[in-house]
Amino acid sequence: MKPHLAKILSFLIATVWLLNGLCKIFDIVPRHEMIVSRILGVQYAHVITIAIGFAEVGMTVWIISGIMRRLNVITQIVIIAAMNILEFVIAPDLLLWGRFNSVFALLFILLIYFHATLNKRLVSYSN
Repeated sequence: MKPHLAKILSFLIATVWLLNGLCKIFDIVPRHEMIVSRILGVQYAHVITIAIGFAEVGMTVWIISGIMRRLNVITQIVIIAAMNILEFVIAPDLLLWGRFNSVFALLFILLIYFHATLNKRLVSYSN
């Protein structure tokens, strides 16, 4: 994979995390808090949603930093899969495209995997 394509994919993946995080931090999409409320309970849903948003912004920084890339890729895939399984089972009516959201999650996971496996710089991690 050409280095510029790898950078574009890194930027694209990081942007998805950043936008989702900012939406949660600034309550741009109220349905995010509703999903958290349904899964974890109403009492702390607002605070937890904001914390998740900051974690997603942190993921953006981690992706851009290039530190421990392999662990980063594994972490992204596990988080996306776990989150989407929970939403699929517990809150499908709150998802933008209902259970069809899982297709987009799978495509995003495949993009992350493609980026990691086809780019030798990402596959041969030493850190």
